[in-house]
Amino acid sequence: MLAASAGQGITHMAATPHFYPTENSPEQFLARRGQAAARLRAVWQPEFPRLLMGAEVCYFDGISRSGGLEALRIEGTSLLLLEMPVQTWSDRMAAEIKALHSRPGFTVLLAHIERYLRLQRGAVWDGLLAAGVLMQSNASFFLRWSTRRRAVHMLEAGRIHLLGSDCHNMADRAPRMGGALAVIGEKRRRLVEGRCRTLLELEEEVR
Repeated sequence: MLAASAGQGITHMAATPHFYPTENSPEQFLARRGQAAARLRAVWQPEFPRLLMGAEVCYFDGISRSGGLEALRIEGTSLLLLEMPVQTWSDRMAAEIKALHSRPGFTVLLAHIERYLRLQRGAVWDGLLAAGVLMQSNASFFLRWSTRRRAVHMLEAGRIHLLGSDCHNMADRAPRMGGALAVIGEKRRRLVEGRCRTLLELEEEVR
């Protein structure tokens, strides 16, 4: 996956294994992630993208008050990648997201928002965006014929801030960032420049 991403022009990748609070404490998760990273370093190639450690944190009740989350942010940034349940979110859940985002040193980045779009009221998205919560979509959102028009429209409207590969393997979940960028197109990328920020730019901002 790293080699394929490098071939698509990717210079940085965030490793975001899933963190489920019902399965591991942050300390246990970090120990397991460290072991996996050590195995990866053993086969590292210089042409691979720079890898930033992180996590895809599963939402849970009370997350805005939970300790230990600092270590789950994407390395070198304030970004906490948050995976929400695929259901209609209550007002309390939306308030919890905003409360987490308002904690010093935290910027909430909602993962693969295309999975939730049809389930939420427009006011929910407007409220989260107004609070400064960032939105990430997967490359597949731009590649599917049934969704690419909506994806491009949301990007142009500043309602998508980061694009992710969501790659898991080289079979059915391979990295396809190059294809998504081709759909976005050079002209459109210039139109949204300044609103759609890359992970590298966000990393530099918080240093």
